[in-house]
Amino acid sequence: MPSTTVYNLAGEAVEQLELSEQVFGVAPNMAVLHQVVTAQLVNRRQGNASTKTRSEVAGGNKKPYRQKGTGRARQGSTRSPQFRHGGTVFGPKPHVYHHDVPKKMRRLAIRSVLSDKVANESLIVLKDLVLDTPRTKDMLTILSKLPNSAGKKVLMMLPQRDENVVLSARNIPTAKVQHVSSINVVELLKHDYVVMPVKTVRWIEMVFGEGLSAEEATSKIANEAAASAESEA
Repeated sequence: MPSTTVYNLAGEAVEQLELSEQVFGVAPNMAVLHQVVTAQLVNRRQGNASTKTRSEVAGGNKKPYRQKGTGRARQGSTRSPQFRHGGTVFGPKPHVYHHDVPKKMRRLAIRSVLSDKVANESLIVLKDLVLDTPRTKDMLTILSKLPNSAGKKVLMMLPQRDENVVLSARNIPTAKVQHVSSINVVELLKHDYVVMPVKTVRWIEMVFGEGLSAEEATSKIANEAAASAESEA
């Protein structure tokens, strides 16, 4: 069973966390990864490029000169493609580039990337990721203390939106913060390291391992946190 070290915000190892074999210990499927990444990039295309044909270009209603006797080739309109300001032949028209990928393939691709991150020690798990006030300097200090992540592209995934963390990281060009429900293959591959609290790991295991929906996983984590707070009180 795969495992990883849990760190605190000071960069100190505090415990060892056992990870789900079903989510973080699978063999990466490169063929599925390629298909999912390609589909995700294709789906970003808006397909708005458009050109006008000779029937759509303004003007050209009158025959430019008589049919015979000029010594020139016969022409019916100055908006034909061979003329300047004429229409375009076979030019692009708005169309949809959307490409569907089965849900099982998307989830397998995400499990493949996460497993690869664990195998290459590119997954950094924190006990918790909270800041009292939004301050970029504090975030830079935290990132510098995490193992091997200094100067690298880091993706921080939160179980719930924390405005202080978001504001502290938005001016750092090598860092990005997003909610775990927005997890996708392209962002995971784009960043060298993925940083997440233990609650995020639990959310991912429930959704991609136990098959719960995003809403069910979020609700379950909230209930577990409330129960834990009551027991500590």
